[in-house]
Amino acid sequence: MEFQAFTNEGLTMMYEGVRALGRTAVNHVRETPEWKRYAAELETEMLRRGMFFDVIDWSDGQAPLPFE
Repeated sequence: MEFQAFTNEGLTMMYEGVRALGRTAVNHVRETPEWKRYAAELETEMLRRGMFFDVIDWSDGQAPLPFE
């Protein structure tokens, strides 16, 4: 998706929508690579613009790695 045309506020709203929908796990959306790719594309554009945001923690519910 081309995010250049969106305002910073619009990008933030879309990213927070990804976070909110991911929390509800509707239709196991968190498990789809397309959903994570969409979030990564949003993050890329937000970083390109120098925006600050809290990165989505996709490991929610997973056991920590043994070496951490």
